[in-house]
Amino acid sequence: MNKPSGPMSYDELRGTIAQRHRALSGRLQQIAEFVLDHPTDVALGTVAEVAQRSGVPPSAIVRFAHALGFGGFTEMQQVFRNRLVAGEAPSYKARLARMKGEEKSVLGRKPMAVLSRFVSEAQSALVTLSQSVHARELDAATAILTKARDIYLLGLGGSFPVATHLAYVLRKLGHRVVLLDGIGGSIHEQSHAATSEDALVAISFRNYYPDTARLFPELVARRVPTISITDSLLSPIVQGASVVFEIQDMPEPALRTLVAPMCLVQALAIGLDLSSD
Repeated sequence: MNKPSGPMSYDELRGTIAQRHRALSGRLQQIAEFVLDHPTDVALGTVAEVAQRSGVPPSAIVRFAHALGFGGFTEMQQVFRNRLVAGEAPSYKARLARMKGEEKSVLGRKPMAVLSRFVSEAQSALVTLSQSVHARELDAATAILTKARDIYLLGLGGSFPVATHLAYVLRKLGHRVVLLDGIGGSIHEQSHAATSEDALVAISFRNYYPDTARLFPELVARRVPTISITDSLLSPIVQGASVVFEIQDMPEPALRTLVAPMCLVQALAIGLDLSSD
């Protein structure tokens, strides 16, 4: 693997990891997933600490750095440290880890304390959303939806509330919507008419719903323009997507508020309506 030409930015490194993920060995894929989910730990930890946290031997961390073209762990780590120096906000998952470590027994006995923490985490999620979503992505997504004959919505399992809310708003605004809910095992029949003249909004968070992961590449192969809302560049609904919105979410389904993705789809729907005036 050739060494990167010139300093690599954190966003470039994330893109490189996502592009090469499938070609890596199973152990190196495990490391890739860890470093994308825990960039602050990589920036501040020793190679031994990162190895312990990711469940691999230290030598595997060094091999991972070499696979990306770095001379070693320290050189790769500098990219993650530059991210901190640039003032990137701690990830949503890092805040969750702190939440779980603080007063677990007290929070378990006091519903009001749990509510207060959820409100705080929801506020943090919205701040992170406003910092991570850019105008070019919103403009590109709106352009796709504006041209679409029918808008197909794919969000199953824990993502279903987001998809149904988007369907509700779009229909209220007069758009043609096909909600791929898979009732009766008919999800392939529901999507069989989708073509390049339509658009797909796919929503999926870990653990990714199997039917979503299976159907998404089929629609991409049919050249259906796609907008993906997910939580990782390694998500099964990223490759081939026209626009990707990456939303850092709580990793445990029971703790997800869905506030950030709900806000995003609302903005997409209303933005579409305003752009068509």
